[in-house]
This record gives sequence, C-alpha cells and structure tokens, in this order.
Amino acid sequence: MADRSTAAVDVADTSGEEPLTAKAGASTGDGKSRERDTAPQSTEETDRAGSSAAVSAPELHSGHKLARRYRLEECLTRLDGFSSWRAVDEKLRRAVGVHLLPAEHPRARSVLAAARSAALLGDPRFVQVLDAVEEDEIVYVVHEWLPDATELTALLASGPLEAHDVYQLAQQISQAMAAAHREGLSHLRLNPGAVLRTSTGQWRVRGLAVNAALRGIDVDSPQRTDTEAIGALLYAALTQRWPYEDDAYGLSGLPKGMGLIAPDQVRAGVHRGLSELAMRALVNDGSTASRQESPCTTPDELVRAIAEMPRIRPPEPVFTAPPEYQRTSFQQGSYGRPAPRAAQTAPVVVPPPPLQTRTGKVLKWGVAALLIAALGLGSWQLADALMERDAPKQPETSQPADTTDEKPKIATHKITGAAEYAPDGSPQNADSVSNTYDGDSSTYWRSRSFVDGPRLAPYKQGVGIVYDLGTEKDVSAASIGLRYAGDRTTVELYAADSLSSGTPVGSMKKIGTATTQSTTAKVDAKEAVTTRYVVVWLTHVPQAPGDQYSGSGYKQAITDVKLRG
Repeated sequence: MADRSTAAVDVADTSGEEPLTAKAGASTGDGKSRERDTAPQSTEETDRAGSSAAVSAPELHSGHKLARRYRLEECLTRLDGFSSWRAVDEKLRRAVGVHLLPAEHPRARSVLAAARSAALLGDPRFVQVLDAVEEDEIVYVVHEWLPDATELTALLASGPLEAHDVYQLAQQISQAMAAAHREGLSHLRLNPGAVLRTSTGQWRVRGLAVNAALRGIDVDSPQRTDTEAIGALLYAALTQRWPYEDDAYGLSGLPKGMGLIAPDQVRAGVHRGLSELAMRALVNDGSTASRQESPCTTPDELVRAIAEMPRIRPPEPVFTAPPEYQRTSFQQGSYGRPAPRAAQTAPVVVPPPPLQTRTGKVLKWGVAALLIAALGLGSWQLADALMERDAPKQPETSQPADTTDEKPKIATHKITGAAEYAPDGSPQNADSVSNTYDGDSSTYWRSRSFVDGPRLAPYKQGVGIVYDLGTEKDVSAASIGLRYAGDRTTVELYAADSLSSGTPVGSMKKIGTATTQSTTAKVDAKEAVTTRYVVVWLTHVPQAPGDQYSGSGYKQAITDVKLRG
C-alpha cells in the first residue's frame, strides 16, 4: 500500500485543459460555448481567490488523521486551494485516495454535492467514491485506490493499442458514460489520465463529476462534451497522437494547418471501423467521417454504433517454434539418409582386458584390501565374544538414582471464587467473571472497547479480576488465556487482601508481570508470594475488530486463568 500508484486522481493535470472543440477550431451545433470555467475571470480576482483559499486551508501533513480513520500518507497534487493525497483507511486496512478543500473554498459545496451524487451511482466501471464529509472546516472526498491499475497515458507511452483493446475501451467507456448520463451525471474531464486499465483487462473511469467540480468546469452540452472526449481517447489509442495541434498528455499533436484527419490516414494498419467510429464521436457538430455516417452526439448513440460493428476478436497467441531437434551420435542412423561415401577403413584398436588397465588394477587392489580388513575385524569380534562368555560374572551393585537435579513439580491451585476488580467503581463485565476459571476455553470475560490504546491510562488505569484460592497458598506463576492477539497485552499479578478489595494496585505486593502479542500470557515470579487473593490486572490491550457482541477498539477478553505455586 505504501507504493506510489497511478490510480490516484491527478486533478492538477493541466495538459489538454482547453475544450476539445475549441482546439479543433469549430463551434457547437447550437452556437453555444462548449465549456465554462466557474473560477474568477480576472487576474486580480484569481489572485484574491487563490490567496483566500491558501490562507484558510488548514495545515495538513503526512500522518494527519481525518475522522480518526483516514491517515494521510503522501501529498500527490496541490492546486488552487485544494490537494489530493494517498491515505490509509485504518479501519479497513486499505489504501484510499483523498481530495481536501477548506470548507470556505468557493467550490467546496459543488465538490461535496458532486461526490455524493457519484457515490450513489455504484457502477463498478467507475472508481468509487467511498466518503464525502465536511468536518472541522475541511471538506474531503475519499475514493478507491487501485494499485493494480495503469493509466491510458502510461499505456500509450509504449505505442498505440491493439485493435481489440481499442474496441474494448470504446465499448466499456461508452457504456459507463451512458449509464452515468442516464442518472444525470457527467464527467467533463474525460482524458487519458482519467481512464485506467486493471490487471484483469477491465477499463475504469475515475473522477466522475468530482474532477470537473474541483476545477470549476461547467458546459452547456455535457453529453456532447463527454462523447467528443471518448472520440479523442479512441483517436489517441489508435494513433498514439492527440487529435489536435497542441501536444497533450504526453502525446504529440497533429501537424499544424492540416486540420483533423482520420486515424487510418495518420498511421498505417489502423482498423477502418474503429477509425470511422472515432471520427463520428470526435467530430460531432455536423462534420462527418468519409462514409458520411451520422455523428454520435451522446454516449447512448456511441453505444449503438459500437453494437452495429462486427465484433473484433483478440489476436491469436503467437507461439515460438521450438529449435530443431539435435540428434546425438547414438541416435543417428542410416535410414532415409544418403549412403556415405566410401572411405579408407581405419585400423581398429582392440582395448585391453578390463582388469589390465590402470583403473582396473587400482580397483583390484582396493577390493583385496577391503576383504582382508573385513576378515580381521570378524576374527577380533569372534574372539572377544568367546572371552566374555568364559569370564565369571560379577555381582551387580545397584546404586540409588541421583535426583538432586530434578525440579519439583509446580501444583495448580484450585480457584474457589472470583470477582471483578474495579477500584474506580466502573466494572466492565462483572456477571461473566466465573467464565475465566470454569475449564471451558470457549467462555470468557471481556472488557469494554476503548478508543485509545494499547495503554489504557490515563483514562483508565486498568481492568482486572481478583481470585480467591480458599486458603493462603504460595503463588509463583500464572497462565492467562486471552481471546485477542495483537499489538500488545500486558498482565500484572498482585496479592490482594480480600475478594472485594478496593485497595489500589500500587499499595499491593506485586507478584510478577508479562507482556505478550499472542493469546496466552505466562507470568513467572522471581520468588513465591503467600496469599489467598490474587489480582490479574490488564494495563495494555490490543486493538480488535467488532463483532455482534461488542464494537471494534482496544479491548481484551480472558478465557482461562491458572494460578500455580
């Protein structure tokens, strides 16, 4: 989660900021402006608005927590009073992205409304908005973080896409935008930086409605604007060129003065149907493609145009031919091969007998030496056995075993009663104390859930239980079974004066202490303490998730307690 990912929303990207229609040098069909920036128009107003946002923006840094849940990790962009961060949702333990604005920012209300509307869509083809909150003079929007996704900008850096990938891009993005427009939502900043491809090949759109609200963008024809943006994406994916004269998003623009030409005229081998589809979406103000097909002015029309196209199948996998099989000298034969030319017969050298070679002689002498050694060893063992049989047997003298090194066994004391130890008068779960010594590890006594931890002080010095052993006994060790493993659990043992003692633990005699991260705490005292009442006192507890019986937080439960002496 700590790695930088392209799945963050980069709202500070200013490349390609001018409206696409304006770059094409054409006006809309209705003669209205395609895009209107709601930011202050004059330089003086812009400076004043920017300085106001900067002054009112809170001082945020890495490690700051929002709603005691979202921990800011890295600032990705900072622009015009708002910023984007990579953060960690500590509750669900996952990476998220966060947009931050001061509450008095002129766009704060529109950003909040756009984020909440986008969150209601719930379409998996969009990067989901997880939270949108105004809190402590801050407006923040939390969205998904996709560590396995790659921007279209990065994909195009290595070349244009295959025809099947462009077909999938056109189909999935147009269907997603058609669904968004049916719910009254538009993107208005649909560019290569806002389109992602996951590791499974799915295309996803980020920044729906939110990116435009952050930039203060508004247009009169949102459906036409988003459709034209899809056409620009298809053009770039087919040609690795931006379909206007200016360079943008890491792509080179078209040559100046040539105007907008079809993708199949820019690069050889471009799929004809996809080229015409890009032109129908891109030039949607009345000028049409070479086949004079009607332009697509809405994402729904673009979806229907794609459905009418023949489906483009993925390319066949290319298999590398294995290298030619090399025959060894033992496998070569004369079948099917031309007869070799006659050659002079070389004299055949007859090898010497196996044991007459140098290796054979060494082997022969080695075997002989092993046989001699084996015969000598066998004779010695036989003579030794005969001597032992004839020797008179000596009476065996038994000696008492030395038990001075054996450690005495430690006995487990029987617990005759228990009560919750709450010197501050605020017990945790007094009715379930008996579950800790009933011999059943599935039952337990549990503390309440605390917001801060692992150390409970100063809000609460600790929680615990006092046990009655019936009579005074030596206590030198304890084994405490716990329900929750985690960061840290610290257990202390004290000798108390009664079962209902209200004496602080600081006034009691301490038997021992132990700290563990598992579900068992073992306490070993330096010396045994004679007492009838023993307090098991928890001062540090781990963070644990919630369940149907208690909420999440810092808490601990005791399942079994065994006191030994």
